Amino acid sequence: MLYWLLYQKLFPYFRLFRIFRYLTFRTVFASLTALLIGLLIGPYVIEKLREFQIGQYIREEGPQSHQKKSGTPTMGGVLICISILVPTLMWSDLSNPYVWLVMLSTLAFGAIGFTDDYIKVVHRENQGLTAKAKLGLQFVVSAVVAATLVVMEIRGGYSTRLMVPFAKRFRPDLVWEWMGHVPHMHWLVFIPFVVFVMIVIAGASNAVNLTDGLDGLAIGCTIIAAGALTVLTYVSGHVVFSDYLELQRMPMVSELTVFCGSMVGASIGFLWYNAHPAEIFMGDVGSLALGGAIGTVAVVIKQELLLPFIGGVFILEALSVMLQVGSYKLRNGKRIFKMAPLHHHFELMGWSESKVITRFWILALVFALFALTTLKLR
Repeated sequence: MLYWLLYQKLFPYFRLFRIFRYLTFRTVFASLTALLIGLLIGPYVIEKLREFQIGQYIREEGPQSHQKKSGTPTMGGVLICISILVPTLMWSDLSNPYVWLVMLSTLAFGAIGFTDDYIKVVHRENQGLTAKAKLGLQFVVSAVVAATLVVMEIRGGYSTRLMVPFAKRFRPDLVWEWMGHVPHMHWLVFIPFVVFVMIVIAGASNAVNLTDGLDGLAIGCTIIAAGALTVLTYVSGHVVFSDYLELQRMPMVSELTVFCGSMVGASIGFLWYNAHPAEIFMGDVGSLALGGAIGTVAVVIKQELLLPFIGGVFILEALSVMLQVGSYKLRNGKRIFKMAPLHHHFELMGWSESKVITRFWILALVFALFALTTLKLR
């Protein structure tokens, strides 16, 4: 909006507005705008959630120390979504289709989380949408994202080839090339790509959701992951950096740097109120939206295989749940961890909540730094 007004419309008359053409300038200001929105309207959102008695319900089987958190305002993810989307609308080039794709994906995953949280609030219990319903909706949104990217691939604005870390020349294409000779079934060749995108985006969304169990844990890890994505998005669209790092150059995706910067600023603003002891929880509306955003950006900039390092803590948390459930079912009730997700395991080992959070943040930073080093190690 501001990019269109100040640069595209007013720049010919006021040369000072030339600065709005620079992506780095707009990314910084988008991040600052998101931070200010979060800080300024945070108290209002918290007060309104308390007024409407939208409080968190703590599962009885969880750590006993968490029971005192019952009633803390939840659904704070609404604040996060506003803080991300408004600055993106203000500072990005809205003629870019990737910007709209990522924003709508974030909004759709947020809507799924909002529905889940709303059901919990209405029923006054910790059970919202069924697991099948939630996962089904996530797959539907992910499939729509994948289908949109397929259309862009057909029109020449996207590539279904994977970028493999540590491999310069190995870039497999996720299509069934042997079916290309059947014109009326041409769309079927993209089925492997669509399935892959569905798994990546829905998996990222659920991984962030599982990590959201301690004050500031998920949002702190999101700040680090979003920061890494900001760097990756910028270099992917930059002609000099992409050539130097031997990345697949995608000029149009560089505009997503503004979105990633907004995500960093919004997350920092939310952490101000979500830090231990938390005044507000993000709820599923926040965790699903953030995970969906991270997964969608990773797919668009062709860094899907780097996502396990960009969001390393999220992956560990999700794996801990999968291993725990698998062990319980296959080994006659035997568990690997004291409790899953992984952060609860360390709590029951005697670590304080603050220690678990801080050490997981450090681990997330190590993962993100490693992800960035892979850019040159190819």
